[in-house]
Amino acid sequence: MPYSGVPGTPGSPETPISPLSRRELRAQREAAEAQSDTAVSTPVSRDTLLSVEVAVPRAEAVGIDVASFVARPSRLNPVAPSQAPRGISRPVRTSRIRRPLKIAVTLLAIPGMLLTAGLPAYAFSPGSDAAATSTRVAGEAQGVTVASGVTAITVARDGFTATTSEELAQRDADALSAKQAEEAAASVTRSASANFAVYTVRAEGDDYPWFDQATDNQGGGLSPLGYYYRECVDFVAWRLNRDAGSTGSPWNYTWSNLTPSGGNASNWANAWAEHGWATGDAPVVGAVAWFNYNHVAYVQSVNSDGSVVLEEYNWNSSHAYHTRTVSPSEVPLFLYPPA
Repeated sequence: MPYSGVPGTPGSPETPISPLSRRELRAQREAAEAQSDTAVSTPVSRDTLLSVEVAVPRAEAVGIDVASFVARPSRLNPVAPSQAPRGISRPVRTSRIRRPLKIAVTLLAIPGMLLTAGLPAYAFSPGSDAAATSTRVAGEAQGVTVASGVTAITVARDGFTATTSEELAQRDADALSAKQAEEAAASVTRSASANFAVYTVRAEGDDYPWFDQATDNQGGGLSPLGYYYRECVDFVAWRLNRDAGSTGSPWNYTWSNLTPSGGNASNWANAWAEHGWATGDAPVVGAVAWFNYNHVAYVQSVNSDGSVVLEEYNWNSSHAYHTRTVSPSEVPLFLYPPA
């Protein structure tokens, strides 16, 4: 007896099951996806709406049909929103709303990047007319060409002079001579300081009081010191009195007590020896420089190099004041001032 029961129950004949159609499989798959998504529609923020309002005109400007893109059926949404049956509310998926916006922004960004990459690179340099140019050469080296307007650097070298070995040797010799002269003068001063007076250096100058008197050749007479006017001996006798503090009568030194054996200059060395006054080879200030050609002079000073500054009258028969510098070796004998 045939059963009219439910297929699949015991005792019921097996009823062949027809395979599901393609449309039914798709409906089941969409139902499963709908269950996995949230049933509540996600609200769209104000910033998102503003982004859409900004992006849509830009997308339309580059030729994108936003309306057709949004309304295009997708694999998961075969039915366009305008074709959805009324009365059936389907949940709104946020990802599906944002997807057109992302695509529009991407489409706008790509041309911008291409335009940016295609722009030529420019470098700004003040005074471009005087800018230096660089040229790429082989071997990855760079050569620089400097413009003519660039000011050249001037290297300054300070001038200098070098002292030769001969000059150094001469300096040493002069220093040695000066040292020897000082030592000799000091030795004479120490050994005979009680025998002659020591004076300090005075300024050079003609202080002879009878510079305008007539000479012997002119018919002139003797000075108050007992020597003829404007002769070398009268001038030196005046300086010896001046250094001793006597510039008027009574005089400390006159012909009668200075050179009583004779008034000529050639007699002065013997007169010093007769008096027992000190003499020597070293020059000292205030001494008498005695020359064997009948001439005497006054030692005004001794230089650091050992040379001697002399003051004198009647040099070369001039009967006038004269000064010169000589080496101590040129003076045969120095007559030191009496004590």
